[in-house]
Amino acid sequence: MTDPHLADLRKTYAQRTLSEADVLPDAVQQFRQWLDEAIAAQLDEPTALTLSTVSAAGQPSSRVVLLKGLPEDAGFLFYTNYDSRKGQELAGQPLGALNFFWPGLERQVRVEGRIERAPETLSTEYFQSRPRSSQLGAWASPQSQVIGSREELEARETRMEEEFRAQNPLPRPENWGGYILRPHRVEFWQGRPSRLHDRIVYELEGNSWKRSRLAP
Repeated sequence: MTDPHLADLRKTYAQRTLSEADVLPDAVQQFRQWLDEAIAAQLDEPTALTLSTVSAAGQPSSRVVLLKGLPEDAGFLFYTNYDSRKGQELAGQPLGALNFFWPGLERQVRVEGRIERAPETLSTEYFQSRPRSSQLGAWASPQSQVIGSREELEARETRMEEEFRAQNPLPRPENWGGYILRPHRVEFWQGRPSRLHDRIVYELEGNSWKRSRLAP
């Protein structure tokens, strides 16, 4: 049954338009332009994205991570624990989807592609640039595994602090590092009135991008 309190929550999108003439020939460069605009608008967490992966049984799962780079303008870089649920799912099925939503600009971007591990040197460089507390947290947390309590996690952090007291920066755990999604499809969505939103999709054909308009 429809909840009337939820059914009545709606917003008219009317800030901007999006036409084929507005977008760049390259999908990742177009994304970079939109990301720069989201950062310039001082939106909360402009690099936050929803990452979706799928299990061997076909069960999709999603979580929010942060974008940490656009290497060579040809991929989307993020970092995580390789033993986490997403890491295990990517080991079995290296395909994924990203979704960026910037409500302050009435925009979203949907990205699909193949995901590969980032070079170890890149992962180490980034890991050791993080705050020390974040480095310790990566060592302390057995990400996605069941733990007995919050106190157990904090005790692990204390042990890591003792173990690495003389080291700064910390070494990167072997099970922690980056992934790069290599896109083959990128959709740019701009909210419009009457739910007649603008949707421009890029699809990779060989080494070039084909652009099309989709119905909302």
